[in-house]
Amino acid sequence: MIKDIKTALLLFLVLAVMTGLIYPLAMTGIGQVVFPHQANGSLIRQRGHVVGSSLIGQYFREPQYFWSRPSATSPVPYNGAGSGASNLGPNNPVLARHVAARIKTLKAADPAEKGPVPVDLVTSSASGLDPDISIAAALYQVPRIAQAGGIDIVTLRHMVQQNTTEPLLGFIGEPVVNVVKLDLALHDRYAAAHEATVSPTKGPPS
Repeated sequence: MIKDIKTALLLFLVLAVMTGLIYPLAMTGIGQVVFPHQANGSLIRQRGHVVGSSLIGQYFREPQYFWSRPSATSPVPYNGAGSGASNLGPNNPVLARHVAARIKTLKAADPAEKGPVPVDLVTSSASGLDPDISIAAALYQVPRIAQAGGIDIVTLRHMVQQNTTEPLLGFIGEPVVNVVKLDLALHDRYAAAHEATVSPTKGPPS
């Protein structure tokens, strides 16, 4: 009886050390060596400061920026500490009202756009944190951003292409556009244009 207890305790200790200490440390070490960027949260840094993660969306509603998918997290959109969906089924009238209100908002922001609104611009993801939208959703917003931000449509389409992730291995999933990276690129462009307009013009050397 005592021998069986000792064996059980020894087995418990060995498994506890292996699965609770050795395995996590080994996986953490491998992750830091092989995938350091992903293992540390896929953080986005600008000028030495962390401004977000490419895995978590951010809330944009200024007309000169691309808008992300709606987020059902609370108390604020894209709350990384409270991932979750609205849990509203397709036949729920509350969902229908939400979608109708979102379509109205998009149409009001760009009255000249008469095409259908891409579904991912009016429905939230299961996590509420999705940083990506479809290419159709990004291109739908290009005319509005071109008018509000003063950037030509060709340039905006090129920026969308630059921030598009193709399907894994070429066939797994759909191509998506990372809104966080795209809007950060837009922000840098606006900032550079602003600096160019306010910087004093240097005269010729005397």
